[in-house]
Amino acid sequence: MIRILLVEDDKNLAEAIEDHLKKEGCLADWCGDGEQALAHALHGEFPYDVILLDRMLPVLDGLTVLKAIRQKQIWTPVLMITGLSGLEDKIDGLDCGADDYLTKPFHMKELSARIRALIRRPPDMAAAFELSAFGLTLDTERRRLSHKTHAVLLTGKESGLLQVFLKDPERTHSREELLWKVWGGSCEVEAGNVDNYIHFLRKRLKSLGCTAKIRTVYGAGYRLEETP
Repeated sequence: MIRILLVEDDKNLAEAIEDHLKKEGCLADWCGDGEQALAHALHGEFPYDVILLDRMLPVLDGLTVLKAIRQKQIWTPVLMITGLSGLEDKIDGLDCGADDYLTKPFHMKELSARIRALIRRPPDMAAAFELSAFGLTLDTERRRLSHKTHAVLLTGKESGLLQVFLKDPERTHSREELLWKVWGGSCEVEAGNVDNYIHFLRKRLKSLGCTAKIRTVYGAGYRLEETP
């Protein structure tokens, strides 16, 4: 059974989500503030498969909770749920370690699809522990990407995408291929998600100061290559 930590201070919304998750066969624990959420997330005896985390919370906000979880080396997939829909708001959440971002209001079917995508880990992604190309090294277990003396932590989907590129550098990968390999080909996940995460990955590479770039090959897809 899938075990989910639901962190949401809106009681009515939390009850609706909890009822839906139970119908989907999931076991959900609900917390109404950030302090309770952190205590539940750090409780190692009963690990969660997914954490649904509201950003605006009493006591401790969602970003603070997320940062604390990641600092404790807890890599449970986190789906951040919030009414903040701006691009920078999404980037802030993903930079803090969220794996995906869902804006309110949302349909319960979309919530289920995103949860399925988060817990689905294609077998070929788990095989390699460390991948390297163009001076980049990715620790696939810790999702740590390094270049020389600099390093950044990636989200689950960022790491999955980069694994595809590092396993076969300088080859063009179509959006459909990336969607299948990273999201498991789920028909509920839009191909536009690939473009969004490519954007996030490009920011990661730029922050490392490396010469590797993800190039858009128009009409074909994306390719990781080294620029002079």
